[in-house]
Amino acid sequence: MTPALIDGTRAWSAAELAAATEAAAGWLRAQGTRVLATLLDNGAGFVVLDDAARAAGVVHVPLPLFFDATMLGHVLASAGVDTLVAAVPLAARWPGLPWQPLASVAGALSAARLPALRPTLPACTAKITYTSGSTGTPKGVCLTAAAMDAVADGLVQALAPLAIERHLAALPYAVLLENVAGLLAPRRQGSTVVCPPLAEVGLTGSSSFDPARLHAAVERHEAQSLILLPQMLRAWCGWLAASGRRAPASLRFVAVGGAAVGAPVLQAAQALGLPAYEGYGLSEGASVQTLNLPGADCPGSAGRPLPHARVRVAADGELEVAGSLFAGYVGDAAGRSGDWWPTGDLGRIDEAGFVHVVGRKKNLLITGYGRNVSPEWPETALRCQPAIAQAVVLGDGEPALSAVLWPASPAVGDLELAAAVVAANSTLPDYARVARWTRAADAFDAASGLATANGRPRRDAIHARHAEALGLGAASDLANR
Repeated sequence: MTPALIDGTRAWSAAELAAATEAAAGWLRAQGTRVLATLLDNGAGFVVLDDAARAAGVVHVPLPLFFDATMLGHVLASAGVDTLVAAVPLAARWPGLPWQPLASVAGALSAARLPALRPTLPACTAKITYTSGSTGTPKGVCLTAAAMDAVADGLVQALAPLAIERHLAALPYAVLLENVAGLLAPRRQGSTVVCPPLAEVGLTGSSSFDPARLHAAVERHEAQSLILLPQMLRAWCGWLAASGRRAPASLRFVAVGGAAVGAPVLQAAQALGLPAYEGYGLSEGASVQTLNLPGADCPGSAGRPLPHARVRVAADGELEVAGSLFAGYVGDAAGRSGDWWPTGDLGRIDEAGFVHVVGRKKNLLITGYGRNVSPEWPETALRCQPAIAQAVVLGDGEPALSAVLWPASPAVGDLELAAAVVAANSTLPDYARVARWTRAADAFDAASGLATANGRPRRDAIHARHAEALGLGAASDLANR
């Protein structure tokens, strides 16, 4: 019999998962749980508790392992979490909590009851996903079961021709993209879900990735589909090219999302045998909204809207979505209103129906010559260069754009970075080209203060740290312009 799920220790049949889910749901009801938070690695434990929360009518708050203590404390308080479940080693972070062994689900887990709170949540909230914005303070997005099911059903319909039978989870289940597109959707179409611990697929924390481990996991599990972040795809392509290898033959579809990828990276991936296709989504839309597909692919675009989604462009160029919207934010009892949601992203829809995302509305730069530039545009061009791992473009009010560059490795010298900037500039119009650049002063991570916990740039901090090296005005000067 084909297993429903394979984790790091065993294969689970659908009946075994159902039995474990029933037991866990009974435990949640007996506890009187209203809001459950889980701090878990990928595996059967997460899947069972996710299913059990839905079955028991309990709000589930998946906690990313990369959240620090301050972020976790904010989430537990703001969401009104009354039950916390963690793997035993993770539970040791909070020795003062009343931990008890939890034997009703897979793995060595501990549970703690927290003071009962009455959170302010929109009606019908089933899950809360927390996203870390530029300030680093997590924001709780409340999702209904109907919205998540709509996205899953849309993906099942769109991917049906590929007949995918085995999906490997390469992202944390606490991240909505994998939770909906990599767990809910494959299971609804009857595929086997393979979810080993994240270390087995090469992912550590929020920014450390080993493509060799992912490659080995794909081969070992004969995975036919997976979901990657752009930086993971770039790293895997680089490893394949350097080692003279090609992608595992089992792969049929690799979805890439979370940030702009760039046509050159996608084309390089496909040349190496990686069937990589870019998509686009947001937490407020319950994850994926658009996706490129075999036979309907426009590299560099975000793809066409999926069956559950509608997308339009507002008068100011902002993308708006409808069809699977969230209920509202934590702390907002009234919830969201209206059929359309402004994404905060600028974009366009071409004549063939492909959606093109050009950048964040709030990040828009206006140069000294009055040209509007979304920094994500030249940043994507820069990141497509093998020498550059990360780039942040600055220049609001300046006559030309500047960039802070993080090299792909310490061995990359300034001459290689300079050549990479020239190559990237050759793909851009003159007003979007980078005139000045500097190597980053510190690592691109949360510890340095230059990135959020989930890997997004803190642009104000990056500007402040590098303004002198780039000859830019101070951040306070820019704010007063």
